[in-house]
Amino acid sequence: MTCCVPDAMAVVDNDPAAIENDDAALAALSRKLGDGTAQLEFAVPDAHCAACIRTIETALAAMPMVRSARVNLTRRRVRVVYDPAQPPSLLAPAIKASGYHTYVLDPGQESDGDPVMKELLRSLAVAGFAAANIMLFSVSVWSGATDATRDLFHWISAAIALPAVAYSGRIFFRSAWRGLRVGKTNMDVPITIGITLATALSLFETMNGGHHAYFDGVTMLLFFLLIGRALDHMMRERARNAITGLARLQPRGGTLVRDDGAREYIKLDEIQPGMLLEIKAGERVPVDSVLLSAGASFDYSIISGESLPHFIDTDDEIIAGAASLSGPLLVRTSRAATDSFLSRMAQMMDAAETAKTRPRRIADRASAVYAPIIHTIAFTTFVGWLLWSGGDWHTALMNAVAVLIITCPCALALAVPIVHVVAAGKLFERGVMMKDGAALERIAEIDSVAFDKTGTLTEGNPRLVDSHLATAEATDLAAALAASSTHPLSSAIARSLDRVPLLLDGVSEIPGKGVEARRDGQLWRLGSAAWCGVTSDAATGGVWLTRDGETMGHFTFEDSVRPEARQTIAALEAMHLPVRLLSGDAAPAVLAAASDAGIANARASLTPEDKLADVGAGRTLMVGDGINDAPALRAAYASMAPSSAADIGRSAADFVFTGNDLGAVPFVVATARGASRIVVQNLTIAIGYNAIAIPLAVGGYVTPLIAAIAMSASSIIVVANALRLRLFARRLIAEPQPRILSEKPA
Repeated sequence: MTCCVPDAMAVVDNDPAAIENDDAALAALSRKLGDGTAQLEFAVPDAHCAACIRTIETALAAMPMVRSARVNLTRRRVRVVYDPAQPPSLLAPAIKASGYHTYVLDPGQESDGDPVMKELLRSLAVAGFAAANIMLFSVSVWSGATDATRDLFHWISAAIALPAVAYSGRIFFRSAWRGLRVGKTNMDVPITIGITLATALSLFETMNGGHHAYFDGVTMLLFFLLIGRALDHMMRERARNAITGLARLQPRGGTLVRDDGAREYIKLDEIQPGMLLEIKAGERVPVDSVLLSAGASFDYSIISGESLPHFIDTDDEIIAGAASLSGPLLVRTSRAATDSFLSRMAQMMDAAETAKTRPRRIADRASAVYAPIIHTIAFTTFVGWLLWSGGDWHTALMNAVAVLIITCPCALALAVPIVHVVAAGKLFERGVMMKDGAALERIAEIDSVAFDKTGTLTEGNPRLVDSHLATAEATDLAAALAASSTHPLSSAIARSLDRVPLLLDGVSEIPGKGVEARRDGQLWRLGSAAWCGVTSDAATGGVWLTRDGETMGHFTFEDSVRPEARQTIAALEAMHLPVRLLSGDAAPAVLAAASDAGIANARASLTPEDKLADVGAGRTLMVGDGINDAPALRAAYASMAPSSAADIGRSAADFVFTGNDLGAVPFVVATARGASRIVVQNLTIAIGYNAIAIPLAVGGYVTPLIAAIAMSASSIIVVANALRLRLFARRLIAEPQPRILSEKPA
C-alpha cells in the first residue's frame, strides 16, 4: 500500500548549488545512448500511485526535448531520454511543476540506508505511543466518567493526539498538498480529508463539552495506515532483493595497471573501456572484461546460480561480478560500469516494472478516475445519511470518512508492477535477463517454440571433420574469408587452416548465406551451396568455397547437440508447446540434430527471410543466437538468446540467458505463466475488494478504523500474493542440474 512516501531528500531543495540547474553537471551525469539521445534518472520520492505515474510522465512527455519518460513506482525514479542539444536543466522544473519533489541521481552515489523506511518507522512509533495512551483515557470515558472527568480526559487526549496527528500524518498531508497545489488529486487526498475531518470533529466535541470524541480512533487510524504502509514498503523492497542484493556484490573499484607497471586502485566510475586491470584471487571483476592471462576458472554463481567453477580461456569475455578462483590475473576492460552486465540487469529490472502491459494500462485508467468518483460517493454518502438519520451529522460524517479511507486503490496500482518485479528477480537468479514486462506477458501466451540449430540447439563449437581444397590459393583464400567472419563454422575453418590471413578487397558478410570478397578482380565466396552457386548433386551441405561460381573447396562439420536439449524439448512439449527446428544448414545435419534432441518438426536450408516468415505466422517463441536469426528474433511474438549470441542477436531478443543452458527456456515460460496467473489474481483481489468494501462503507457497516485496516490489508495481500511467485517458481519446472564447467573446453 505504497500510495505515498515521505519526502526523503527534501534538503536538496535548500541547496543553492543544486545540480538540477547546472547544465554541464547534468550533461556529465547523462548516459549517452548512441542514437543521438541521452538519459538522466531522477528520484521522485513523492510518487506513490498510478495517478502519480500518469502525471509525471504526461508533464515530461509534453516537452519537445523529451523522447520518453518512464516512472518506476517501486524505486520511485523516473528515467528520462532526451535530446542533449537542449538544456537538461529544464527537466527537473517540469517534474516539480507537476507537484512532485525531485533530485537528479548520481550513478556513482551510494545510498545511506533507507530514509523512507526510517521516517515510516518514526511516524509509526509516534502514532502507536499516542494511540496507546489515549486509549487509557478512553476506557475511563467509556466506563461512565462524570462530565468534569470526561471533559478533562478529552482535553488530555487532544493534547496528545494533535501533535501526534501533525507529526505522523505529515506523510499523507504532504503528499496530498503537493497534488492539490497544482490542481491534481492523488490517493492521499481522501485519506487526508478523512483524518482531518475526524480530528476536527473530535476537537469540536471537546470544546463544546460533547459526550463523544474520536481522538483514540484518529490515532489508531493513523497507526494502522502506517503499519500497512511500512509493511508494504518492506515487502516491495524484498521483491527487489534478488537483484539489489546481487548488484551490491559488484566491487567498488579495481586495481589499474599503468604502462610503467605501477598499480593504482581506482573507483568503479573511473574505469573506462581499454584499461588494464589486475584481479587477485578471490576478487570480483568490476566491469565486463577480456581475459589476457592464461585460461583461468571463475565463480559465476552471482550470474548463473551455478556454484561450480566456470572456465574462461584467454581472449574470452568475463562478465562483471564473476569472482576469480585463480590469480593474479590481467584483464582488459571492454565496457564501463554503466554498461556492464549487472548494470544492464538493473535497467532491465526497471523496464520490467514500468512496461505498459494490458493489465497495467487497465489499472492505470482505473486509478486515473478514482479520485473524482470516490469523492462523489463520499459526498453522496454524507448527504444520504444526513437525510436518512434525521440530521445526525456525526453518523453521516463518520460514514463518509470511512468511504474515503476504505476505497484507496493502492492494491490496484500495485497489482501488476509488483508481480513483474518479483518475476524479474526470479529470472535473474536463474541467469535470465528480461528486457520488459510486456515480453513476460507475451511469452506466457505463446503457442509454439522454434529453435535455431547451430550455437543454440547444438554446442556451437563445430568441428571440421573433412575438407577438400583445389589449390594452395584456395586454401589461402578460404582462411582469409573465414577469418573475416564471426560465424562458428568460419571460426572452425580458420582454426583448422591456421594461415596468416591475406588482404582482401570489399569483404562483406551476408547473414544466413556467407562471406565474400574480391582478389585480383575475382569474386570469392565462402558459404552455403545455393548462395555460392553450387548446383551439382554433391551439394548436400557443409560450407563451399567458389571463385566466380567455380567450386574451389568444400568443408564438412560435426556439431554435438547440447546434453540438456532433449530434456528441454520434453519439458516444453509437456507444457503443450509444439517445438520445431529452423536452420539454414543442409537437411542431413538438421535432421540428425532434430533426432538427437527429440524434435519431430525440422526445416532445413532456410534463409533469414524464411525464418522470418515462419515465426511471424503465429505466437511463436524464437530461440536463436546468430546474426541471421536477428530478424526472426525481432519479429517473433517473444524471443530468447543465449549470452554467447552475437550482439545483434542479444539486442533483438526479449530475454538473454547466461550459461547457454537451454533449461532456461522452459523455466522462463513456466515463470511467465505463473506471473500471468498471479496478475489476474491480483486484479481480481483489487477489484473485488472495492466491490465489497464500498457498499459496506456506504451502508454504515464500517468504522474509519476498520476501513484503515481493510485498506492496508488489501494492498499487503496483493504484494504477498506476488511474492508467492518466488516460492513456487522453482516447482513450476525442475531446474536442470548444473553442468561441470571447470574443464577446459576442447
